[in-house]
Amino acid sequence: MAECNHDCSSCSQKCSEQDLHKPLNQYSTIKKVVAVSSGKGGVGKSSVTAMLAVLMARRGYKVGVLDADITGPSIPKAFGITRHAMANELGILPEETHMNIKVMSINLLLEDASQPVVWRGPVVAGAVGQFWTDVVWGDLDVLFIDMPPGTGDVPLTVYQSIPLDGNVIVTTPQSLVQMVVGKAHKMADMLNIPVLGFVENMSSVKCPDCGKLIPLFGDGQGLEAAAAEMDLPVLAKLPMDANIAALCDAGEIERVVCDELAPAADAVEALLK
Repeated sequence: MAECNHDCSSCSQKCSEQDLHKPLNQYSTIKKVVAVSSGKGGVGKSSVTAMLAVLMARRGYKVGVLDADITGPSIPKAFGITRHAMANELGILPEETHMNIKVMSINLLLEDASQPVVWRGPVVAGAVGQFWTDVVWGDLDVLFIDMPPGTGDVPLTVYQSIPLDGNVIVTTPQSLVQMVVGKAHKMADMLNIPVLGFVENMSSVKCPDCGKLIPLFGDGQGLEAAAAEMDLPVLAKLPMDANIAALCDAGEIERVVCDELAPAADAVEALLK
């Protein structure tokens, strides 16, 4: 079989018509699953995932975060989780944050979280699949998946093996990143994953003296134009905030107040309603 190029119109394998979804852990019930993705790394995807989870928890929803970025896991650090995940006869038990957000990440299973994960693609993809099939998530309203960057083997595995209800794509104002975002959107579209919209991170920096917003990386009009062409909304534009960075580094992201991200949480909440 030739390597899949994700273009079903030119392929006779008809894999898009096959149900490749893996079964959810039998002791878990999850109403909606939302991926937070990007076409490349370094855009703040993990922090957006964590802040979205916190916003939904504040609204009274039961929330979980699956850290699918196996080679660059940062979700436990953001939430200040240093304990190792445990297991029993039912499966692997996720750790819980102060706000009762359930978290699973490869860093919670490694003896030394500082050691790099030097695994080949199929092994990494298998670990992500186990986070879906073997973790006892319990009853959740929404599970956020912090996706690995790019459009390669592991993101493809996640898209095909886990039934996603929505996808939030994170970008930054640079035109190069926006070009990559177009590829991420096309990949989701090819695999019939609904895209809820875009979140532009590092949109500007606020002057500490006058409060003026300064667009360090451009005015973001390229994203607005691209989003309009794709008929998708720009859900939020997040300024660079030293306080958010400090709280994330301190493992206290649950203390972050980011009102700019509320429309993205609204889009997720609309799925539940």
